[in-house]
Amino acid sequence: MKTALVCGAGGFIGHHLVKRLKKEGYWVRGADIKRPEFSKSAADEFRVLDLREAKNCVKAVTLANGQVVDEVYQLAADMGGMGFIHSAECEIMHNSVLINVHMTHAAGTLGVKRYFFSSSACVYRDMKIGEPEMTEAGAYPAQPDNEYGWEKLYSERMAMAFGRKYGMAVRLARFQNCYGPEGTWRGGREKAPAAMCRKVAGVPDGGEIEIWGDGTAVRSYTYVDDMVDGIFRLMHSDLEDAVNIGCPQYVNVRELVETVAAVAGRKIRIKSIPGPVGVMSRNFSNGRIETTGWRSQFDLRKGIELTYPWIAEQCRKAGLAPG
Repeated sequence: MKTALVCGAGGFIGHHLVKRLKKEGYWVRGADIKRPEFSKSAADEFRVLDLREAKNCVKAVTLANGQVVDEVYQLAADMGGMGFIHSAECEIMHNSVLINVHMTHAAGTLGVKRYFFSSSACVYRDMKIGEPEMTEAGAYPAQPDNEYGWEKLYSERMAMAFGRKYGMAVRLARFQNCYGPEGTWRGGREKAPAAMCRKVAGVPDGGEIEIWGDGTAVRSYTYVDDMVDGIFRLMHSDLEDAVNIGCPQYVNVRELVETVAAVAGRKIRIKSIPGPVGVMSRNFSNGRIETTGWRSQFDLRKGIELTYPWIAEQCRKAGLAPG
């Protein structure tokens, strides 16, 4: 039986990844500073560890028999939505770099065979609406829009360096916005799809919600099952260097709101207010991940149909939905 460590298993994508690995027949250890918020982890063993500390990274990769896990999936990070990324630059760079320095070092020096690192589309520059698809090579010369992107780019290179030195197979995925049930949906760290689901669920038919900017910024939103499938396929492929994983459907913020409203069966008025919008556009090639046989199975409407009811129920339980 293969063994795997999922770092960040208390978070959204990590929690879903644990379930996928269990279905694939793995023995899985989860590690995070917190346990999953909405349901019990499917991991065989879950360790609450602060992975900013080197000793805890060693503990995480080492099994009871003194051997190390076969595979490490490193998704642990201090991160959130656009508001958090722009307001917590120091925390993001400090905490995430410490996690990646210590976990990459522990995995490499102790002999882990395969290492996955979750990077981000934030490593890329701002794009204009309508630009041709950008491949992974477009990250250089580097010009990320925010410090979160710079940290991810540095941590990519560190993982590759340790892989070369210690003969560890390293796989790097650049995620585009991921959403789905059991993800953060309030508090400032939620991504745009969850935020819009919460806002729509919180107003009556004909109500008004606020968005940052004029709503023309373009993004891809990737349903969590597609993301987890991409992670698993990439980890077991021969694809070296960074690989984009994201839904090929691109929409602007207003179209995102319209999709959520349609699923909710409500008419919604949109009010634009000042706020951190981020880059104007994204448009990336999925050509490399598609060589593994991966294809996105969830367009935005299908993904929101699975996500909105869960968030609406959380709003109802929290007393945030209209009576």
